[in-house]
Amino acid sequence: MNTKQFLAALGVGLLPSTVGLAQSIELVNPILTGFYPDPSITKVGPDYYLVNSTFSYFPGIPVMHSKDLKNWKQIGNVIDRPSQMNFMGDRMTRGLFAPAIEHHNGTFYVTCTLIDHKGNFVVTAKNPAGPWSNPTFLPEVKGIDPSLFFEGDKAYVIYNSDPPGTPLYDGHRSIKIIELDPTTLKTVGEAKILVNGGVDLSKKPVWIEGPHLMKARDWYYLYAAEGGTSVNHTEVVFRSKSALGPFVPYENNPILSQRELPRDRKNPITSAGHAQFVEGPDGQTYAIFLAVRPYEGNYYNTGRETFITPVVWKNDWPVMNTGPNGVQYAYQAKFPEVKQPGALPQSGNFAYTLTFEKQLDPALLFLRTVDSTNFSLSKAKGLTLKLKPETCAELGSPAFVGKRQQHMYGSAEIDLTFAAKTANETAGLVAFQDEKHFYYLCKSTENGKPVVQLFKSTADPKAPELLAKAPLKAAAGKVMLRINADGDTYSFRFSEDGKQYNLLKDKVDARFLSTQTAGGFIGCLYGMYATSAGQPTTNTASFKSLKYEGHDPVYQK
Repeated sequence: MNTKQFLAALGVGLLPSTVGLAQSIELVNPILTGFYPDPSITKVGPDYYLVNSTFSYFPGIPVMHSKDLKNWKQIGNVIDRPSQMNFMGDRMTRGLFAPAIEHHNGTFYVTCTLIDHKGNFVVTAKNPAGPWSNPTFLPEVKGIDPSLFFEGDKAYVIYNSDPPGTPLYDGHRSIKIIELDPTTLKTVGEAKILVNGGVDLSKKPVWIEGPHLMKARDWYYLYAAEGGTSVNHTEVVFRSKSALGPFVPYENNPILSQRELPRDRKNPITSAGHAQFVEGPDGQTYAIFLAVRPYEGNYYNTGRETFITPVVWKNDWPVMNTGPNGVQYAYQAKFPEVKQPGALPQSGNFAYTLTFEKQLDPALLFLRTVDSTNFSLSKAKGLTLKLKPETCAELGSPAFVGKRQQHMYGSAEIDLTFAAKTANETAGLVAFQDEKHFYYLCKSTENGKPVVQLFKSTADPKAPELLAKAPLKAAAGKVMLRINADGDTYSFRFSEDGKQYNLLKDKVDARFLSTQTAGGFIGCLYGMYATSAGQPTTNTASFKSLKYEGHDPVYQK
C-alpha cells in the first residue's frame, strides 16, 4: 500500500499541492509520541532544536535535535543537575510548565515556569546539548508560559499573566510583554498587556496561554493557545505593526482547532493547540503543537504529544493547513529525509531494547530528582537499583527509572534478578501515571516463598490493593515481567524461562491511568522500580534490559 492509499484508508488524504513530489518526506504524526507536551522549537541554520515540558520528572526539559522535522534525537536535558533544581515534595503534575527555546547571537535561551515555587526563569547554553546554566529567576514576570522575542539588541519576555483589575470570569487571563536585558537576564521597565482575555473578551475566552511573538512580512504576529489544554484547546493569532502592539485578532480565528470535528470519528486527534511556527527545510512554514490521541472519549494514557502540520499564509495571516477532517496522521513535504544516527525511534510503530551497560539513555526519567549513588550500571547486571524505603505513592524520589508509554497498543518487558528478603521488599515494573494512579507488577516473597504480585494504587499510599498473585519456582532466579497495553485495558504477565509466559491478570482498566481520571497534565511511564516500603534495607534489584514495543493500528500499512 502506498502513502496515498494508506492515508485514504484512514480517511485523511494528502494535501493536493504535495502529491507526486519527486523528492519528498513523509512526516508522521505525532512526530514525538507519548508524553512530550508543550513543544517549543527553534531553527539554527539547517538544525532544529525542540524542548518539551516534564513537570516533576528529572531530568527536566529534554532537548531534541533534527534536520528534517521528522527524525529526532535527544541530545541532552536542560535541567540535568540537582544543583539547578529539584521537585521534591511536588506532585508529579506540578514542577516545570511550558518551556520555550530561542537562539540569539550564538547563545541558546530556554525560559520556563517552576510552578508553585519561584516562578519563571531563564537558562542559557552555548551548546544545546548542554551544559545549561543555573536558572536565573524573573520575579517581575508573574504568570506562566514565558517565551522570548529578540529584535536587534533588545529582548522581550511574552507570557500569560493576570488580567487588569479583577478577573471577569474563571479562566480570564492576559498576555503581557516586558523587556529583558539578554546579557544580565534582568527585566527592564514595566510589563504591558498585549491581549486581555483572548480574541473577543465579550465571549469570555479562557486560558489564553503559551504565547509566542514573531516578525514576518512586515508584521509582528502574536499567537497563543486559547480554550484550555483539553478538548476545547485551540490556537489563535493577532498582528501589529509594533512589537508592543496594539494587536488585532485574525477575523477567522482560531487558526487551529479540532473541537468542531465529529466526536465519533475514527482515530481521533483532539485537544490541539500550544503551537509554534518554524521554517521548514523547504522554506515553507510549519507549526509544531500538542494534541492527544484518545482510545475512547477523552481517555488517553500516552499524554499530550508533539504534532506537526503545514501552514499557509492567507492575506498575510498564518493558518494551519491541516487538510480535510483536521490534523492528519501523515503529511508529505518537499525536502529530503535526514536520519539521525543512534537515535531511538519516535514516531509510527517501533520496537527497541534498552540495555544499561555504560550509561542511561537521556530519555529515561526519575521521580523529582536523581540520586546517582542509588544505582549502578554494568554489562553483567545491567541497571542495579538499591531498594529505597520511599515508594512511588509518596512525594519523594524512590528507586525508579522510567520510560514513556508511547503507544496505545504495545508492551514493556523487563529482565529482573531479585530475591526479596522480607514481604515488604518488592521489585518490578510499574505502569505509572502519578503517585495516586499506578499498577505495579512485582516479585516479592510471601510466607518465605517467592511470588509475583500485581498491585493497584489506592488513596492510602501505604495500602495498595493486591489484584492478583502467583507462586514462583525460584527465590533467587530471574523473572521476566511484561505489561501489555491494549487501548482501554492492560494485561500483566510473567515468565521464569523467558519462553513460556503466564498470564497473571488481564482486562485491567487502563482508564484508571488516564489523564481524564487522574487529572493533571502528564502521561504514563513504564518504570523499573524497587522499594522496601518504609523499611531500611541493603537489598538490590538488577534490571538487565527493558524491551519496548508499540503497534498502534493507525500506523499499520
